[in-house]
Amino acid sequence: MTIRFQTQLDKLKRRMLTVGAMVEERVRMALRAVEERDAELALKVIESDKEIDHNEVEVEEECLKILALYQPVAVDLRFLTAVIKINNDLERIGDEAVNIAERVVFFAKQPPVPVPVDYSEMGEKTQAMLKSSLDSLVNMDVDLAYKICLKDDEVDDMNRDIFEKITESIKSQPDRTDYLIHLLSVSRHLERIADHATNIAEEVIYLIEGEISRHLFKKEGDPDATSDS
Repeated sequence: MTIRFQTQLDKLKRRMLTVGAMVEERVRMALRAVEERDAELALKVIESDKEIDHNEVEVEEECLKILALYQPVAVDLRFLTAVIKINNDLERIGDEAVNIAERVVFFAKQPPVPVPVDYSEMGEKTQAMLKSSLDSLVNMDVDLAYKICLKDDEVDDMNRDIFEKITESIKSQPDRTDYLIHLLSVSRHLERIADHATNIAEEVIYLIEGEISRHLFKKEGDPDATSDS
């Protein structure tokens, strides 16, 4: 391995950390906008999505350039392959934050609907999964990566619970169906963020152990079992 090659890998790692921190911040902003019904903050999340998209393209181009110039093998090849996939998951998480923010813009224009739904716990757990997935990458911590994969079921359960509560609210308040469906969408987008955090953890496992682990965590009967993982 040449010094220049190692320098390029180190630069790529730092770039990934920057993108990860950027995406984490957008998720935090989107959830705060939900809590406060803050349309102005939500618009900031939406407008900043171009920055994440730009960085995602640059990281992928850098990976492809390194692959072409140095033709790495073994662990270095696994690292670049993992980075390309993780980079895509981070961009998708940014998109999910935008989707949540768009729901807030709608909420802010409508009178609130009394429903027994609180996104704080689901939001905290989803954010924790995202942070831990990035920490597992930084620290090359395979044990942490496995723990994240197992936590995905907890977020799925919360999503189902919110679905049931909102479904009941739609029955009792059919005139506010649009509003309630937008509320349900927030839950779904949070669940997808958790899925992408799990994808990142699975790529870390692949990077460290050299084995593709994603099918180990698929749940029987899961309609998403063949997508985005």
